[in-house]
Amino acid sequence: MQTKTYNAFEMAQEQFDRIAEMMQLNEGTIQLLRNPMREYHFSIPVRMDDGHYKVFRGFRVQHNDARGPGKGGIRFHPLETIDTVRALAMWMTWKTAVVDIPLGGSKGGVICDPHNLSERELESISRGWVRQISQNVGPLSDIPAPDVMTNPQIMLWMLDEFETLNRGKYPGFITGKPVGMGGSLGRTEATGYGVIFTIREALREMSINIKDTTASVQGFGNVAQFAIQLYNQLGGNVTAVACWNQKDQKAYTYRKTDGIDLKELSGITDRFGGIDKDKAHELGYEVLDGNQWIKENVDILIPAALENQITEDTVKLISKKVKIIAEGANGPTTPAADEIIKAQNIYLIPDLLANSGGVTCSYFEQVQSNLNYYWDKDEVLAKLDTKMTAAYRSISNLAHRKDIKMRDAAFITAVTRVAQACQERGWI
Repeated sequence: MQTKTYNAFEMAQEQFDRIAEMMQLNEGTIQLLRNPMREYHFSIPVRMDDGHYKVFRGFRVQHNDARGPGKGGIRFHPLETIDTVRALAMWMTWKTAVVDIPLGGSKGGVICDPHNLSERELESISRGWVRQISQNVGPLSDIPAPDVMTNPQIMLWMLDEFETLNRGKYPGFITGKPVGMGGSLGRTEATGYGVIFTIREALREMSINIKDTTASVQGFGNVAQFAIQLYNQLGGNVTAVACWNQKDQKAYTYRKTDGIDLKELSGITDRFGGIDKDKAHELGYEVLDGNQWIKENVDILIPAALENQITEDTVKLISKKVKIIAEGANGPTTPAADEIIKAQNIYLIPDLLANSGGVTCSYFEQVQSNLNYYWDKDEVLAKLDTKMTAAYRSISNLAHRKDIKMRDAAFITAVTRVAQACQERGWI
């Protein structure tokens, strides 16, 4: 679903360049914020189950830490690239600033395919990643978290390795840990719920009852499933979901016009969010082309899979009925598609805001781990709702005040906060 010519980092820089020009930033600030402050490339040798050794490539990029320790996930993906990691680290800098939490932006990755690895091999890669980077990350400098195809078990292996190397207990080193081992209640729901909190606020501004809306979702992993769960609880109706099918190596859209059954689909889904298409068909779902999700005649589109999904070509497939696009994924919309969306007057809630619930709850977990005091689930989700709602209203107010789109308002808010921190520290 990605094109060979797509480069996430070039897209992130293009977004920043546009905002820098709008803000008339000075050259020193542009040079500092346009590129990562630090990045690490390393090899992770692993003895595979059949006895031979394989070397995996790992990365960690620290874009900016002027506002606090770096924060960002670790992705295990066969198509991982350093430019994707650079882009995600930059977006994380802006995201933490948008929701105004005292953290910077980082990202990590390993080029591997967890679908084809045993549990022991995954553990070896996870521990090897920490061994290679342990001197450059930590609870006071850079805090990793789960991302694409990583999970609480992988985070716990990484924590255990870091604590073994540093001869102590450092639960605040990493977030997304299992509950009971330093993880926070509400963390699994956080990103998906955050997307819906922003949609709820947008619908209120539009004077639209959420119970009168329908949605189509791309992705069926953690973010998508919890977004669907809360959206359904609030009265909305998801009629289609699209996700990757590992067996066929292609994506499909699963549609039921009267609404999908989340529990039913979850029961035929693998650990990576892939739906068994044959079983879905038996349950009465239409099994359609992977791009069908974006063509659906719905009120809301939620891209919650990978970057580069709404492009100059696919944006033309969007129904005229669509009122809102809420970016559950990082960088799903290209700048060229953004301009078309603006022209069509579709209200876009940008990724910097829409999916920042994950990093916000990661921050809550870090705080709890460092204090060794844990909150109940209702308290976590209430704090998340408060933080996300405040961030949404702040960005929305700026957008209305300056008569600009939400993405521009989010970027201006974030870049202003980060640039100010850099200046006050005397870096520029």
